[in-house]
Amino acid sequence: MIRDREFYKTILRISLPAAFQSLVSFLVVVADDVMVSKLPNAVAAQAAVSQVNSITAFYTATLTGLVSGSSVLISQYWGKKDMARIRRIFSVVLWFCALVSLIFVALARLIPEPIIHLVIGAGEAEVVALALEYFSIACWTYIPFAITTSLIGMLRSIEVVRITLVTTVMTLFINVGLNYVLIFGHLGFPALGVRGAAIATLVARIAEVCVVWLYTFRIQKKLEIRPRDLLCIDRMLGRDYARYGLPVGLTDMQWSLIGMLKAAIIGQMGASFMAANSIANNMATLGTLFTSALAGGACVVVGKAVGRGDYDTAREYSKTIQLLFFLIGLVMAALVFLLRVPFTRLYGSSADPEVFSLATTMIAILAVTLVGTCYHASCFVGINRGAGDSRFVAMVDMICGWLVVLPATLLAAFVFHWPLPVVFLCTRIDQCFKWIIAFIRLRGDKWIRNVTRESAAS
Repeated sequence: MIRDREFYKTILRISLPAAFQSLVSFLVVVADDVMVSKLPNAVAAQAAVSQVNSITAFYTATLTGLVSGSSVLISQYWGKKDMARIRRIFSVVLWFCALVSLIFVALARLIPEPIIHLVIGAGEAEVVALALEYFSIACWTYIPFAITTSLIGMLRSIEVVRITLVTTVMTLFINVGLNYVLIFGHLGFPALGVRGAAIATLVARIAEVCVVWLYTFRIQKKLEIRPRDLLCIDRMLGRDYARYGLPVGLTDMQWSLIGMLKAAIIGQMGASFMAANSIANNMATLGTLFTSALAGGACVVVGKAVGRGDYDTAREYSKTIQLLFFLIGLVMAALVFLLRVPFTRLYGSSADPEVFSLATTMIAILAVTLVGTCYHASCFVGINRGAGDSRFVAMVDMICGWLVVLPATLLAAFVFHWPLPVVFLCTRIDQCFKWIIAFIRLRGDKWIRNVTRESAAS
């Protein structure tokens, strides 16, 4: 175990605001689902919003992966205090994320129905209609989200984390307040149902990007950067990002694509299963909140050590962080299991006996797999990526997703016709063994890869 207090201070300084941000973001999602589940057509409305959110999750995971890829470079250059190159990486990543967001919005506006039918069966006419209504507005949130996520993610890599507290609290209040007004028609506004939930999210995202932009270029002083710096594209660093950072984005994108395909399978199995899956997935997010945030801190501290060439310290950091991941996983698995019934009762659709029974059973299955999830996901996202080992992570995720999870889920659902909880278990079957791969990888030295350039930027 590391005894250096500065190590723990650094990791907590980065992780706690990120954990708080994730918690608030989670509360926003839960508030959306809970409020929508109070509508007269509760199960259909909740199924529609949750399935559209599986498409949005594909987008957000892609963007988050692209930004996390930048942390591979930024954290190591931060260890060298090479601020010039960090500014240029900001420019490369922001433009890349903006381009991706425009592509997603264009597809959402041009071919909304084929996209919705990817995740909702054609026989669920009511769910499809509500999903199209929600998606037509929600897709516009993708542009401000791209700018916000890229700026916040890159600032976090240089240990600027205070802005996450401000933006997440603001987003929570705006989103929940407007949900209350627009979904149900309070304070003289019309009752817009699922459209109201989408409008509330869009307004919150616009307010969020304005605050983050102002903070990045006018308030924070750790990195001197101006908007015109974003116009400078460094081709050399662009190639470095493509080599070391882009695989992280592609890994998260292909994994989130697998998540969307799993949602597509579930979307063929009825509104009740879709609603129950939404509740279970929200609980999964709650169960991995802190380890995901800790992974962000791990990425920075390990990356700094590798960037300055202190590989022995990086190894010691890795051992300590792994132990923390495992212990937190045990605690969160127990909490998820104990809270499965009261959490499910928050949702209006829990009045439906089938949804309630399915959701509580699926959350119990989730709890069993959670220890492995907390350990391996955080090792891969935190330690391995910070040390420049993103290609190995990409390979593992690709093999497990395409050759194990999707085939198992398809066979369980459509060939063997197993019970729905077993189908849900198949969507998480890789969580039962990937922790072994992570443990073995971190025993050797192949995971340490210094990706910085030696000469200082001019």
